[in-house]
Amino acid sequence: MVFDYIDGGAEDERTLRANEAAFAELTWRPRSAVVHPEVDLRTTVLGHELSLPVILAPVGSSRMFWPRGEAQAAAAAGEAGTVYTLSTLSGTRMEEVREASSGPCWYQLYLCGGREVGLEAVARAKACGYSALVVTIDTPVAGMRERDVRNGSAQLIARRFPDVVPFLPQVLVKPGWVLDFWRDGFPMDFPNILLPEGPMPYADIGAQLAAAAVSWDDVAWIAEAWDGPIVVKGVHTADDARRAVDVGASAVVVSNHGGRQLDGVAATLRVLPEVVAAVGDRVEVLLDGGVRRGGDVAKALALGARAVLVGRAYAYGLGAAGREGVAKAIDILRTELERTLKLLGCPSVHDLDASYLGPPAGWPAAPPERAAAAAR
Repeated sequence: MVFDYIDGGAEDERTLRANEAAFAELTWRPRSAVVHPEVDLRTTVLGHELSLPVILAPVGSSRMFWPRGEAQAAAAAGEAGTVYTLSTLSGTRMEEVREASSGPCWYQLYLCGGREVGLEAVARAKACGYSALVVTIDTPVAGMRERDVRNGSAQLIARRFPDVVPFLPQVLVKPGWVLDFWRDGFPMDFPNILLPEGPMPYADIGAQLAAAAVSWDDVAWIAEAWDGPIVVKGVHTADDARRAVDVGASAVVVSNHGGRQLDGVAATLRVLPEVVAAVGDRVEVLLDGGVRRGGDVAKALALGARAVLVGRAYAYGLGAAGREGVAKAIDILRTELERTLKLLGCPSVHDLDASYLGPPAGWPAAPPERAAAAAR
């Protein structure tokens, strides 16, 4: 149930598969007989100097994967010189997570509990040093993640304990996980959603998200309350990208929630050129969805992204080996990205553009400045 919670997507998982397949559809056009013994992976996102253009995305319920999972992932991100993004729907206090990381941290806000509870979370995040607020706009309801229902994680998270009984055999063969989960405070709650009666318990997250649906008016007052960099995540069209900028976004994330919300939407890599063309000269454009290798990172940058967010790529590592597993996942992406640049004959991530790509027929046109570079 834990693996499928990480690995699965919504309904038939077509968008989940499309996110990954889109990277495979793009081919490279390398510069041969060009040698760069050292290549530069460093970049800047919202004023943060990062050692590589990879940010750890918000992944809810990470304590199911490893004890104090959010703090462990944040620590690994800080050591790697990049950003960790904490989800509202996490099981570790935001103060503990921020203290665990030596690097920058962002906080992803869901309005579970309503506006006043959200404002309190914003104040807490600012007080303990989160440097940007991420507002996700693609969850008016939770997607139907059928694997979670088939394999029991939905029932476990919702505390429908009688309904978990049929799934006990798969749990009992993992006594180490059961012991760790129990010692880590099972049944868990959401300590960053402070209701009048205390932290919000794990319950029906679908109902909570439906009650916390975010509108553009909400984004505007959240930006005013935060008074700092706002990242709008879940942008999938040029119109929404422009709307996000109009309400105060400093960056947008081209995202379909990793294929976990509306099944059947286009892969984020296919949408990226449209969003870059619309707002890339005004705000920083980031991408998530389907990034599994360093070469995927390079392709997103070549199409105009400033950096990518990864979720599953590090969540697998967290589930396998905790902090060390996350560090290993980041190191794999770093090594592959460095090797890709050297094989392309490209000295820096900032030099990646559409001229290094041979896009297949049917893809959106590259932004004008990148199309000009390709023509050269």
